[in-house]
Amino acid sequence: MLSKKIYYVISSILLVLGIAITVQLDSQADEIQKEIAGEVIRFHVRANSNSEEDQQLKMGVKEEVILYLKNILAESDNIDETRRIMTEQIDILETIAKNYVVKQGYDYDIQIKLDKEYFPVKTYGDVTFPKGIYEALIIEIGAAKGNNWWCVIYPNLCFIDATYGYLPEESKEELKDVLTEEAYDSLTNEEVVVKLKILDVEW
Repeated sequence: MLSKKIYYVISSILLVLGIAITVQLDSQADEIQKEIAGEVIRFHVRANSNSEEDQQLKMGVKEEVILYLKNILAESDNIDETRRIMTEQIDILETIAKNYVVKQGYDYDIQIKLDKEYFPVKTYGDVTFPKGIYEALIIEIGAAKGNNWWCVIYPNLCFIDATYGYLPEESKEELKDVLTEEAYDSLTNEEVVVKLKILDVEW
């Protein structure tokens, strides 16, 4: 049998190795996330609450705003142009959202901003985005305490249907066009995705 001294030495070595591997994984995930974040803009709609009525209202607001965004962003072919257009149109987007809410019989306030926020690991179709700070167009309905709906507005992944759990190949090609091969692979590689989720809790 191993003496207690040898046992403690081996245990200490394994502990140090485990910590080193975890730190390395976290560092690699950090670098990948920063690259991805620099090339995408997200879109989030936060419901007033998790009641069935508020969640339905959230989806209605999303549909109205997406319809408008699809038209105004049709000719945008880079992230700077997308950012500029959305910044210029925020007041109109707020009016669209507010009019829909009022039409449904609610008097919730609507807040819209294009800002950078921290987001946890999040999956869209079969693509998983790592935790970190991202630029996002954010619509907050009322208290904004309910679950949110989200998509990627640049590249334009909001205008496709990810209901069946995967993104169409043409949408993935849009991601490939703006990301390095390593960053793109990290979004779709199941082994990498599992590692990312180990380092964070998905919401």
